[in-house]
Amino acid sequence: MNIIDENIIASQCDFLQKWHIPFSQIGYGVGIKGMQDQEIISLLHKLKRPTFFTRDDDFFNEDLCHSGYCLVYLDINKDEAAIYIRRLIRNINFNSQQKRLGNVLKISYSGLIVWKLNAEIPQKYFW
Repeated sequence: MNIIDENIIASQCDFLQKWHIPFSQIGYGVGIKGMQDQEIISLLHKLKRPTFFTRDDDFFNEDLCHSGYCLVYLDINKDEAAIYIRRLIRNINFNSQQKRLGNVLKISYSGLIVWKLNAEIPQKYFW
């Protein structure tokens, strides 16, 4: 299950729909508008294997690693979120929910920084 933060703009959600990438957005189909970070984390604990995509850097925190979900911080321009979401879910290392679970990722133009559950240092992947 892909969950998109409400800070992902409508045009990017339109691209995801066009590309047949299933998702629910906070405030539209899951959760409520204006949810605080801790409320979102609590919501993710209740959902089945979600991957949460956001532009909020507070979610890129190794302490938030959990076996039941994946957090993805998009450190890119707001008009490119859909491209990088699609790029991640097509990446051989992260192309299934099972491969993403337990990870906290930061997506940037150069690649990915990934905190894995119980890891001492993050891994880096380049595009």
